[in-house]
Amino acid sequence: MKILLANPRGFCAGVNMAIQTVEEALKIVGTPLYVYHEIVHNRHVVDQFIKEGVVFIDTIDEAPAKSTVIFSAHGVSPAVRNAAKSRGCTLIDATCPLVTKVHMEAIRYAKQGYNILLIGHAGHDEVEGTVGEAPNAITIVESPEDVENLPFTTEDKIAYITQTTLSRDDAELIMGAIIKKYPNAKVPP
Repeated sequence: MKILLANPRGFCAGVNMAIQTVEEALKIVGTPLYVYHEIVHNRHVVDQFIKEGVVFIDTIDEAPAKSTVIFSAHGVSPAVRNAAKSRGCTLIDATCPLVTKVHMEAIRYAKQGYNILLIGHAGHDEVEGTVGEAPNAITIVESPEDVENLPFTTEDKIAYITQTTLSRDDAELIMGAIIKKYPNAKVPP
């Protein structure tokens, strides 16, 4: 059997930036250093940071008041950001720039009165952060069947955005279902 390895291979730029952010914060701030959710979905990276004194938390309340908190590459909602600020925490944002772009699109579409279809996995850290940017305007769709069950009409203003970590094949199946049902849906830039 012949195995071919892609070159280059490794983490995307957003993940590299997030990892570097934690490494630099460890040098500057030291420990304990709190990271909201896993900095990236990679067990080896997370375990190494735990050995170095990083504490991964699932709620902001787990971080002591006035501590330093890093937001993961997946981004956070305004509610999480505000909760950390209200605790007097020093915030370091390691959100991937592509995730930030999706957040900005959600905000823009919501302000323009669109019903936003977020193609992604409910419960995923990135999806939770994106929904938090426009909770009253976003509906999560995980499959073409979800699209079929949507209550919107072709007269409604529809836009869609995607979770950045989805496989292209999965996302394209759902995008196709959206365009089929809502031919005038606004496509992300």
